[in-house]
Amino acid sequence: MEERALCPERSCTAIVLAAGQGKRMGGKVQKQFLELMGKPIVYYALSAFQSSSFIGRIVLVTGKDEISYCREKIVEKYGFTKVHTVVAGGQERYHSVWNGLCVIAEEFSRAEREGIVFIHDGVRPFIDEEMLSRALRAVEAYRACVIAMPVKETIKIADAEGFVAGTPARKRVWGIQTPQVFEFALAYEAYKAAMESGRRDMTDDAMIVEAFTDVKVKLVEGSYENIKITTPEDLEIAEAFLRRREVI
Repeated sequence: MEERALCPERSCTAIVLAAGQGKRMGGKVQKQFLELMGKPIVYYALSAFQSSSFIGRIVLVTGKDEISYCREKIVEKYGFTKVHTVVAGGQERYHSVWNGLCVIAEEFSRAEREGIVFIHDGVRPFIDEEMLSRALRAVEAYRACVIAMPVKETIKIADAEGFVAGTPARKRVWGIQTPQVFEFALAYEAYKAAMESGRRDMTDDAMIVEAFTDVKVKLVEGSYENIKITTPEDLEIAEAFLRRREVI
């Protein structure tokens, strides 16, 4: 049964990250701009937010040398009218997120600054409205949530010498995906504190909220198809997913 469209009380904004170098892909073209069934990978994430019934605006974060390309060949070409701006990212992922948050803080309305922010990796092309809706419901209830899935494999914790140090219960271990969704003010203040702290070990947005606030982050079911395209093998898997969807 199709879910009823959500009408959130607060404004919702998306930050889409497309500033990665894609070194593990092995080519000259950055992975977010590689073609997947005739369109750049980042197109699919932008399309999901563009068509969402409750996302108001999008901030696209990319490399400083790719800003013009993104504006002309992606935003304008495909009619992504919700994209407010294309802004340069930073050296690490958390720098890019911070730059996107600063755009919202400096250029968006008070209502948007009091709203909700969806932070998403542009190389995860398989988000959809149902997934976004689940995240929205969770963040309205808990202030912070991340899309994730229970792991399928047994996980081992290694010691410094590469030997097994422990085996966590599989039912307690989740693989983290994106979007990661927060009240904007919560994310902004956590990131501000993180940037001022000088820490350099921050690998995702939830980790920053966990470290610099007392708010617990809710895990929300995503999809095993919500893969991050990092290697050539991932691209082949993504093409298979798309072809199957076309058949269905």
